[in-house]
Amino acid sequence: MAFAVPIWLAVQDELLKRGEAEDGTRSCFDDFDDDNLFQILHLTRPCMEFITDAVGVRMKKEDLVLPVDSMVMVALNYYAHGVSSAAILQRFGLSQTECLTNIVGTVSGVIAGLSDQFISFPLTTKTRVKVAAKIERLCGIPGVLGVLAPVHFKTRVSPYEKDAFRSFVNAQGYTSVVSQIICDNDGNILSAEKCCVGSAYEQDMWDSSTKGREMEEELHGPFWVIGGKGYHLSKHVLTPVSEPANDNEVRFNEAHAKIHNVMQTTVGSMKRRFKCLMQLGFAQEGSLNKQSNIIKACCVLHNIAKKFSVPPPPAFGKIEPLPPAKQHSVPVEINPDALKARQELIDSHFSVRLNSQDSQGSNITKDDL
Repeated sequence: MAFAVPIWLAVQDELLKRGEAEDGTRSCFDDFDDDNLFQILHLTRPCMEFITDAVGVRMKKEDLVLPVDSMVMVALNYYAHGVSSAAILQRFGLSQTECLTNIVGTVSGVIAGLSDQFISFPLTTKTRVKVAAKIERLCGIPGVLGVLAPVHFKTRVSPYEKDAFRSFVNAQGYTSVVSQIICDNDGNILSAEKCCVGSAYEQDMWDSSTKGREMEEELHGPFWVIGGKGYHLSKHVLTPVSEPANDNEVRFNEAHAKIHNVMQTTVGSMKRRFKCLMQLGFAQEGSLNKQSNIIKACCVLHNIAKKFSVPPPPAFGKIEPLPPAKQHSVPVEINPDALKARQELIDSHFSVRLNSQDSQGSNITKDDL
């Protein structure tokens, strides 16, 4: 789950009570029917009303350029399309610049601040075991809490600042910022760390991240997260076998790819709903708060939308693949304890003998992968 059930119920109850107290007040959403609202905001009415109440609780009076519901509509419209629609700008008498500077930035900061309520890693042993069991049913790998990946978001950078420009160029050759994200098998965001320049190495991001330190210090117990080739195999980051030498390792890599692909689907869904993530505008090294807040705000909204079962807009074309891993050129010595743990996992869950037995039971088989 993206956040604990008690937290969700408590927040929902508080906001619904607040909504009842204000019953009878008209909001800007009331001027649109449900279909139009979804077209301009990519969210449903109940979901938007919940978001508006959540933002209103934390919004400072001095930041109110417009009423809270109007500011939320402007921001959600920008997230949905990457620019503010002419009809929205005209309705509130705003320019694109005013929208971005005075409203989107403010609302993004507030929603990003809600991540402590709506983005949550499994915090109890019971929840961790439940999450790991669901992932094992999907791919056959036990003891996994989520999928770890660096997610890139395109930006514009001045080519006249050559050193800064190069720092934003990622492994695919375009300028981006990158955020370390962890999701579960259902596509809920469990962690979203601050963004870095596109040239950042995955392993460096993990080593310096809060969640990375927590995992490696075993604050979350003896569990793994699934990581791609840009990460080093460790006692808590499970990477694929780089050169599989037998059928067992091939089967493991297929299972690893199956759960790792959940991240690509999750990111694709987010970028379809929030087209602002397709291009985050101009970025400057050392000043990425704007981009970081928008990314984290969209992660919060993604989790809320899933709780309200809001489908993403229809897909056009293929889901954008995750960029290839950026690895250090100097080979890194693999932790022997981690290597042994991965091999034991492969031998105990992906051997030919076990797969033959599983075909008679309910466990995952080679065909399921």
